[in-house]
Amino acid sequence: MCNFTAMDCYLFGQATHYDIYKKMGAHLAERKGKKGVCFDVWAPHAREVYVFGEFNDWNETSHEMKRVEPETMGVYELFVPGAQKGQMYKFIIVTEQGDKLYKADPYANYAELRPGTASIITDIEHFTWTDKEWMDKRAAKSDADVYSSPMAIYECHPGSWMRHPGRDDEGFYTYRELAKSLISYVKTMGYTHIELMGISEYPFDGSWGYQVTGYYAPTSRYGEPEDFAYFVDQCHKNNIGVILDWVPAHFPKDAHGLANFDGTATYEYADPRKGEHPDWGTKIFDYGKNEVKNFLIGSALMWIENYHVDGLRVDAVASMLYLDYGKNDGQWVPNKFGGNKNLEAVEFFKHINTLILGRNHGTVMIAEESTAWPKVTGKVEEDGLNFSYKWNMGWMHDFLDYMKLDPYFRKNNHHKMTFAMSYNASEHYILVLSHDEVVHLKCSMLNKMPGLGRDKFQNLMAGYAFMLGHPGKKLLFMGQEFAQLQEWSEERELDWYLLENPDHKHMQDWVKALLHLYQKNPCLYELDGNWDGFEWINADDADRSIYSFVRKSKDGKNNMLFVCNFTPVARPDYRVGVPKKKTYKLVLDSDAAEFGGEGTEKSVSYKAVKSECDGRAFSFAYPLSGYGIAVFKY
Repeated sequence: MCNFTAMDCYLFGQATHYDIYKKMGAHLAERKGKKGVCFDVWAPHAREVYVFGEFNDWNETSHEMKRVEPETMGVYELFVPGAQKGQMYKFIIVTEQGDKLYKADPYANYAELRPGTASIITDIEHFTWTDKEWMDKRAAKSDADVYSSPMAIYECHPGSWMRHPGRDDEGFYTYRELAKSLISYVKTMGYTHIELMGISEYPFDGSWGYQVTGYYAPTSRYGEPEDFAYFVDQCHKNNIGVILDWVPAHFPKDAHGLANFDGTATYEYADPRKGEHPDWGTKIFDYGKNEVKNFLIGSALMWIENYHVDGLRVDAVASMLYLDYGKNDGQWVPNKFGGNKNLEAVEFFKHINTLILGRNHGTVMIAEESTAWPKVTGKVEEDGLNFSYKWNMGWMHDFLDYMKLDPYFRKNNHHKMTFAMSYNASEHYILVLSHDEVVHLKCSMLNKMPGLGRDKFQNLMAGYAFMLGHPGKKLLFMGQEFAQLQEWSEERELDWYLLENPDHKHMQDWVKALLHLYQKNPCLYELDGNWDGFEWINADDADRSIYSFVRKSKDGKNNMLFVCNFTPVARPDYRVGVPKKKTYKLVLDSDAAEFGGEGTEKSVSYKAVKSECDGRAFSFAYPLSGYGIAVFKY
């Protein structure tokens, strides 16, 4: 009895076999009363294929796989009686030239801990989920619900968030340990989502998980697939969403991986001008090949449908969209129209985003896209790519450029903080301060700030508050919330000991206060991409480097006024124009003692009076401290 049927072949050849991960790879099965494992692998140009492993004492030739009809599809299959869950295995691909290639299973759901490279037989379909309430709520969400919900993401590399000291191994927390400690921390801080780096299996720790060999396998560094499922389940039980970094842009050349899989360019473009990244030393997927597209689509669906993951952040989207990305003249091939757009990748994104969001309401697809490509989050029918969100890299670079400046020079760069609002409605954005900004000699977030000592902390506090008030969902990389001093390294845990220092503890408390303010107030997230939700009070106070703006809710109630001072100069007589003659309640003050400020006693309520300011008929006066942030509710 064949596992991979003629219908499977047809769908696979059309890139529409959406349950491909249930057919390809290694699956527990029973044939004629005998229990064992059915193995399936795609190797269209192989001369012979064998499966070997612990079930046959690694005998290379005893288990030859059979080519499934139609043979042109190139799928090989074999049922191995007696093979069991937990056993390691590999495929031997004999090429047309007679060479032997020892390959891990591209569809494996579990892999040997590196530096081992074998795949492991497992079962990912029988975990007992307890997150029905979360999943039902997710499924009931419309696109509008997604956009009008809060999203504050904690970007986390599990292997370096926290470690067990004094162990012979790296001391990694397991998925189950993270389910206790990481979830508790994230929930207490006030984040809504965890974005995990480096979950798909990868061989080299220094790649952070961005050079993937196992697109269907949670990395064994932190436990088994069932343990990962448990982590997601517990996140949902605690009302925390889970986003995974997903890397369909490229893959490494490791001998056991996808590169040159059957002795030919199987998963990658055959022409090296299309199939290789010269800067990264990696292969590029062939998005024109249906079986390859199906491989990637199946991976994305597995994470979302089998593991209940709530979204994928798609890495390096720009490198997929542009044929000349990172390449000089002569290193790339134009498309059929003579342009630099990868039309096959464009079609792939339209297909996968429409499919995933259509089948899984309430989930998100997020693009790390760093160019001005139009309509990244636009609808397919309007020639958009149909991502849910796009990382706002333009905002990030402008923001960091501004924050790095000595306060004296900020007045000449005032527009850097206002420019993002000129294009805010063009896409659905996430404001990000990601891992990429705190590595490779770019300095930690704190050490980017000007000044010495307390000045650095005050600058960063002001920056975070501005970020939180600015339209767009939010992402902070781990460690930034307590002002990690060192650059991030995947080789060590965060410097948690810093929290013994009051400045770092105050920073953590400040970020916590911001996040809780964000979650509790719909005006800060309901209308992110709509001018109805935002209004500048004064975007042009460059000489004083002060920004004031309003965030509005859908129902017009409980709106918020932000006043942000980006110099150390106190303004005891600061007057701010306001939209309405109302009483404005001070709900957050960076000068409070709990955040390391001077703790000067201030009024909680400020009544607007008829006094023109900032082009408004009404205003009120407030003692604004140096680097002061004041948030008022009205």
